Amino acid sequence: MSDALAHLKYSSPIAERAAAQGWIKWAIAVTVALGAILEVIDMSIVNVALPHMQGNLGATLSEIGWVITGYSMANVVIIPLTAWLDERFGRRNYFIFSLVAFVFASILCGLATNLAMLIFARVLQGLGGGSMLGKAQSILFQTFSKAEQGAAQAAFGLSVIMGPAIGPTLGGYLTDALNWRWIFFINIPFGIIAVILAMTFLPVDDPAHRHRKSVDWTGIVLMIIGLASLQVILEEGQQDDWFASRFITTMAITSVVALIVFVWWELRVEHPAVDLRVLRFQSVAAGSAYSIILGAGLYGALFAIPIFAENNLRFTAMQTGELLIPSALASGVAMILTGKLINRVGPRTLIAAGSLITAGVMFSLASINPDTGAGDLFWPLVFRGLGSAMMFLPLSIATLGSLPKRFVPAASGFYNLTRQLGGSLGIALLTTMLARREAAHRAALVEHISPLSQSAMMRVHSLTAFFQKLGSSAHDAQFRAFTAIDQILTGQAALKAFDDLFTYVGVAFLITLPLVLFLGRGGDKAAVADAH
Repeated sequence: MSDALAHLKYSSPIAERAAAQGWIKWAIAVTVALGAILEVIDMSIVNVALPHMQGNLGATLSEIGWVITGYSMANVVIIPLTAWLDERFGRRNYFIFSLVAFVFASILCGLATNLAMLIFARVLQGLGGGSMLGKAQSILFQTFSKAEQGAAQAAFGLSVIMGPAIGPTLGGYLTDALNWRWIFFINIPFGIIAVILAMTFLPVDDPAHRHRKSVDWTGIVLMIIGLASLQVILEEGQQDDWFASRFITTMAITSVVALIVFVWWELRVEHPAVDLRVLRFQSVAAGSAYSIILGAGLYGALFAIPIFAENNLRFTAMQTGELLIPSALASGVAMILTGKLINRVGPRTLIAAGSLITAGVMFSLASINPDTGAGDLFWPLVFRGLGSAMMFLPLSIATLGSLPKRFVPAASGFYNLTRQLGGSLGIALLTTMLARREAAHRAALVEHISPLSQSAMMRVHSLTAFFQKLGSSAHDAQFRAFTAIDQILTGQAALKAFDDLFTYVGVAFLITLPLVLFLGRGGDKAAVADAH
């Protein structure tokens, strides 16, 4: 039997065929990557369709936001539980069940006749999708040998990095060409293909290797309450003005108390739902901490660019999606190259290089001005894709590759959770920062608009004369002149706020760079495969 599949803890005709036919393991890689990309795309595909959903379902802006919040909340709850569910039900059975649940929930989303049904279906979709994302990476560790691990993880990383770029583009096209329901119906054929591939190529579970340990219901309930409350805070905080809202304050207290009790409980129970003891490994602690920064940079910065394009460049949703395509393609090329280089130069070197490239891109984007156009964003976005890919794949291997085999499943779940939370945290912080920095810059700019400012009054008089030539009365022309000045101030304040935002993200990548020194060197990936 080949090294790649000698580590499987179960056997089957498929496993035996894979020993003789190495292509089968790549079919497994395609299967799990397809499941992962379906899940990641659905994180962002609904964003451009929210106004259409809002009008069709008669919901307010705050109510329709729960379509995103419910999905994200379900994701962060299920990801840490994947190792326990995997042991209890079998890795193949659990992965196929997650795919089926995701497809079924997508059908419910597309058929939703009211907001409550849509939110419920999105929660189900998030539970199924989060499971696929958590298991895809571990199945690849299980299937491929040390020499092939870089290329295999590149297939997984490609789906996670390209998903946020593909989602808005695909969502904009389907919404414009058909209607918003098709952003969910599009999952059905690809989901069915993934189910067929999983049933065909994933090795059959050996019942002897399932663990029927006692269920840690207390830990599960505490984790659900703590993480769900935290996710609600991150998704809804800015809209509700953070702790000025009694609801957000209540969620914060609930989250802090539940998570503190959860940590205490999981460290004392014999068979915890989430094994937090893996954090005693230096590579896991450092890798998970850096994963938060990577998640914030990957999803947070990618979230800011479409806002800038639509609000300042006046792009449509479709044009904004097309703007992100070069970044996605660059990520794909970089992921392939990284997979080939990782065994030569080591993961820590690649992570450091990717961090420096990403920081440089952020500082470059911090120079945007009123004359910035789509062409000026092309190369920064290409290098952003390159830098992200150089960090994503090596970080997974540096975090998990040197662990004792029995700890890898729990560490993998925790690591993926931190990246997901990092994305939510990044979006929440950057949204708040954008709003507050824009208000601060606007206040500073307004101070220069006064009767004592000669340049400001000259501009007002010039605009007033212009509008009078267009036929406005003296009073209306002056009113339109001050309105135009106000719009100019708002635009300038927004640009300066984006400059601040990108600068802060760049600084964050630089000051967290020393964490790379605490990461593992990758270790024996074959040992990692044994853990699964």
